[in-house]
Amino acid sequence: MTGLTAEDIQPSANEKLDRFLTGTITVVPLLALGLVGIQAWNRSLHLSDLVVFVVMYFATGFGITIGFHRMLTHRAFETSRPVKALFAILGSAAIEGPVISWVADHRKHHAFTDREGDPHSPHVDHGHGVRGILKGLFHAHVGWLFVHTQRAAKDRYAGDLIADPVISWVNRTFFLWVAVGLLVPFGLGWAIGGSVELGLTGLLWGGAVRMLVLHHVTYSINSLCHVFGSRRYATDDESRNLMWLAPLAMGENFHNNHHAFPTSARHGLGRGQLDSSAAVIGLMERLGLVWDVKRPSEAQQAKKLIGA
Repeated sequence: MTGLTAEDIQPSANEKLDRFLTGTITVVPLLALGLVGIQAWNRSLHLSDLVVFVVMYFATGFGITIGFHRMLTHRAFETSRPVKALFAILGSAAIEGPVISWVADHRKHHAFTDREGDPHSPHVDHGHGVRGILKGLFHAHVGWLFVHTQRAAKDRYAGDLIADPVISWVNRTFFLWVAVGLLVPFGLGWAIGGSVELGLTGLLWGGAVRMLVLHHVTYSINSLCHVFGSRRYATDDESRNLMWLAPLAMGENFHNNHHAFPTSARHGLGRGQLDSSAAVIGLMERLGLVWDVKRPSEAQQAKKLIGA
């Protein structure tokens, strides 16, 4: 990738509205923790709440990890239009932003990883010492969402998705899928528990709490996985593998592996590296739902090992 130019950056539009909406989806789930505390104190937490949380967490989480990231950003496999639409919708319901913007920002992150032009590097222009590290972590984790100076130009980084009628339709109807992502946990809670009250607590856990956990796990890939953890492969950046995040990150936490082999459908390349997203892709491959699945060979991996 050549040096950063103005053509790489999306011009700001509706910046105040965007910051308001971003602030809302950042703060409201945090406030919901108060309701969770009251619920736990009153011993009114129900099994149905946890079931709804798990279902919604992994459904929308796979929408991000399999759909937005591995399928659309990196084209790690091919699939049919219905499957593509399903995962794009699930990712949109995660409420991490419209699909085209999400993909464009992530592709730009790979083009300028940990140098000027990276939308969310913890290592660029944040100072030195402990204070610089903390500022960088905050920027990479959540601060960059409120800054628009390095957001990716969608026509440059996601022109293929703009031209894709399926993805363009999902992108245009983003707020519909946000609403569906909140209505479904209410409906599940009501269906499982048999009351409107359990529908509302299902919305609390499958909506607000799910958003809180999934968002901050996603943010941790940008922040923690560029500062802490191990490096298995030689890359021109600070990407790291952070093992303990695996159950919640669905394999995205093996970030050094991913930066070494960006188009790989599997991120957990080492022994014992849990990658549930790759397991789901493998199951879909066996069922004939996806094909041309990309995975690095042992020889390709050996060439990039640190010290090889």
